[in-house]
Amino acid sequence: MIFNQPMKRKVVTTQDGSKTIRLEEWDEHYHSTHGAIQESQHVYIEAGLNYFTARTQAKSISVLEAGFGTGLNALLTYSWSQKSDIQIDYRGIEAFPISEDERQALEYHQKIDGEDIESVFKKLHQAPWEDWSEISKSFRLKKQKLFFSDLDLKNEADVVFYDAFGPRVQPELWEKSVFQSFYLALKPGGIFVTYSVKGTARRALQAIGFEVDIIEGPPGKRHMMRAYKPC
Repeated sequence: MIFNQPMKRKVVTTQDGSKTIRLEEWDEHYHSTHGAIQESQHVYIEAGLNYFTARTQAKSISVLEAGFGTGLNALLTYSWSQKSDIQIDYRGIEAFPISEDERQALEYHQKIDGEDIESVFKKLHQAPWEDWSEISKSFRLKKQKLFFSDLDLKNEADVVFYDAFGPRVQPELWEKSVFQSFYLALKPGGIFVTYSVKGTARRALQAIGFEVDIIEGPPGKRHMMRAYKPC
């Protein structure tokens, strides 16, 4: 499999003061320009992890992230796990990893509370690909360099963070054939959260077997989706 970086990237500041990366050719960002941390906190931590924990009382959670990208979602999940005393196994898939210069320029340690956040963020990105790494006693990470369509897991994840680029620029990532892989990867009773509410994506999720709710979105976005794999 060949992985070529597709286009020029630039680190930019969003409205909450946190940074993200912009793909200049597509005019697309890795996170919301209304606030990178605000969006990730709302969509993936509050609507994802907090909701799943309240629903299940789980003491350990397996997270699968589609689009490891900047590592922001993983870093916020690490911070959450330390405060919640919940064991996290975090698997992130990414075809085009960011560079070390980009990682340093993001400076998330300046905006996220927690002990040793700067060194943890570095660990997340420097961890080897394709192997599990112990970031802390309560947080394990496995990064895999692959395309979403190549995912091959069965009943392994409790929560899916679907953080692909938007349907405007990569509509193929919001189709039934790709969602099917994530449905299979989820355990029965697992949840799937994403920032998008595009109608074609919602109908594709429902056609596979997901139950889908449209819920309140992060700042600057009215709605988001949370889907459930039936027990």
